[in-house]
Amino acid sequence: MKILLADDQELVRDAIAAFLRQDNGFNVSVAADFAGAVAAVRTEGGYDLVLLDYTMPGMNGLSGLAIMKRLQGGKPVAILSGTAPRSAAEQALAEGAAGFLPKTMSTRALVAAVRFMAAGEVYAPISMMTDRDSQSTSLAGAQLTPRELDVLKRLCRGMANKEIARELDLQEVTVKLHIKTLYRKIEAKNRTHAAMIAKEAGVV
Repeated sequence: MKILLADDQELVRDAIAAFLRQDNGFNVSVAADFAGAVAAVRTEGGYDLVLLDYTMPGMNGLSGLAIMKRLQGGKPVAILSGTAPRSAAEQALAEGAAGFLPKTMSTRALVAAVRFMAAGEVYAPISMMTDRDSQSTSLAGAQLTPRELDVLKRLCRGMANKEIARELDLQEVTVKLHIKTLYRKIEAKNRTHAAMIAKEAGVV
């Protein structure tokens, strides 16, 4: 999986790249600014995922996102940030970003988010999900997205990951990521426990 990471802060860039390279299957290239990222994509012909720092030179807010999305030709582009306000994150997602990743994420969460986005899904921090979100469902004190609820319903029916993936037209790795996120959100130990929690709450 080819990943391009563009960030003008060398320490941050090198640290995140090192985290990703430790995971099998990630081939990580780096750039120090937006111009470098553009040059890399033009040279390599596109990446499975591009990660852009929100405030690095050349980005001009979300103008860089639009440019990179065109260069990527439909392949995902996500935003990294350590300081951007929630409104910027929401705008980035509304304008087609594959995700918005805080630089404060744990290593494991970062790797999972990258796999999630490369599989074609959209990642947003749980902190962006609120009780006012009419498109989410509350379960065990957690907010589930419509897609997570879709997966949970089929999990409750005893469907295997491959079956869920086929029915929802997702990749199996994406289904696994959804299930892992579900377990964490509702504090379920396994599939049976998750189904029990859902049924007791009357969600399915």
